[in-house]
Amino acid sequence: MLWQEQIAQELGKATEGIKNGNNGLARVCARRAVAIATKHWITRSGKSDWQGDTLHQLRRIQEENTFPMEVRKAAQRLITKVTEQTKLPMTTNPISDARIIIDHLNSNF
Repeated sequence: MLWQEQIAQELGKATEGIKNGNNGLARVCARRAVAIATKHWITRSGKSDWQGDTLHQLRRIQEENTFPMEVRKAAQRLITKVTEQTKLPMTTNPISDARIIIDHLNSNF
């Protein structure tokens, strides 16, 4: 399966999770979609120091000053625990956050 199809599959699962009231599943699937895109971006860009699990990659995106603030904030929202999100002024749509990051990574190559 192509990496683009894997991303679409994960985002589809995330959409189903939201429809079924399973926001936890939606967040996990959105993170997986970002991880797939990040892995592909790492391969294309040669950033071997970006290896690591999904949360490590999201932290790197959040900290990467060369990325637009919108992308960095989307990564922050995906990292933030659901229990913390209710205390902070932020959106809680993991699918849109994943798409922001994925679109940015894909536009750089």
